[in-house]
Amino acid sequence: MDLFVYGTLRSHGLMAAVAGGPARRSVPAQLGGYGVFPVNGNVVPFIAPQAGGTAQGLIFEDLDDKQMARLNLYEGAFGYRLVATEVNTDAGPRTVHCYLPPEEAAPGVGAWSLPAWEADHLAPAVLAAHELFSYDPPPSFALARAMWPMIEARAWSKHRAKAASATRRYVPEAADFQITAARPPQGRFFRFESVDVTQRTFTGGQSGPLVREGFVGVDAAIVLPYDPHRDRVLLVEQARMGPRLRHDPNPWMFEPVAGIVDARETPQAAAIRECKEEAALNITRLEEAGAFYVSPGASTDYFYTYVGLCDLPHTDPYLGGLHDEAEDLKLHPMAFDDALALADSGEIATGPALFLLYWLLRHKERLRTPV
Repeated sequence: MDLFVYGTLRSHGLMAAVAGGPARRSVPAQLGGYGVFPVNGNVVPFIAPQAGGTAQGLIFEDLDDKQMARLNLYEGAFGYRLVATEVNTDAGPRTVHCYLPPEEAAPGVGAWSLPAWEADHLAPAVLAAHELFSYDPPPSFALARAMWPMIEARAWSKHRAKAASATRRYVPEAADFQITAARPPQGRFFRFESVDVTQRTFTGGQSGPLVREGFVGVDAAIVLPYDPHRDRVLLVEQARMGPRLRHDPNPWMFEPVAGIVDARETPQAAAIRECKEEAALNITRLEEAGAFYVSPGASTDYFYTYVGLCDLPHTDPYLGGLHDEAEDLKLHPMAFDDALALADSGEIATGPALFLLYWLLRHKERLRTPV
């Protein structure tokens, strides 16, 4: 099949990730009477009729059934329809197929730009496509759409990852730690992977292949709200699955405000958003406390942690969270010394809460000093 593409799939890197390999041949083409705009509220393209407009694109030629099945999943999961259309090429008009957006979609403001999209979004888009097509069997349209926000969040986590300081620890070469085989991943919201790895040893040799398994999560923003004038913090109480699966008789935990860093979102923006959503708090300043892996032996989870300066006028617990995310939260404002007492007694039994309380213990006099 010959396929005309006008948006992100014009990028050969993404097209190869979606189609399962590079296309044999592509030629420039134009679709007259149409323009390409961003989807309202998103960065992906939307093609719509436009008087006098011309949508620039490419024809990928002779795509086979396997390639089209992958493309149909990638586009069809979001309601895009494969239709026949006529485009213009240097050799004259041609009848090809093209994915058109769902009828309920609406264009945003301004023209969509492939170079601008590639500069900011191509790398995580390729990572997301690789994950989507790693599942065996492939997900249905409905399941792929339901999984997509977390697939994108994981892709942006990988894109965000970078090497931190290494003044005393080993600085590896690319070949020092390699995944040599991977089995189909499991999970819908989260992801579980089983892989074979080889790695360099400290004596200069090589170990492996070794079977390793891990939980592939996402980056999260963690915030301890703090009122420096009242010397008061806020902790979130909620039931947690981890303690329950460990057979802890009381899975209701004290934690800071926390949430996933969404695709195309900065950790700072996620921190401020989560404080608003979970606790109805307006953060006036974020103090970075540290960013780290939570359990690097078995999980990719990476936390960006903050103390968030804010006004905490409440003295009694109150309820919070988003109903459409099934959040059932009790917010506990309390004196900082009372929170430390809960840490000392063991009632606070979550790492991020302990870390941020002890960080605040070291820094709160500075934060309480008027500028």
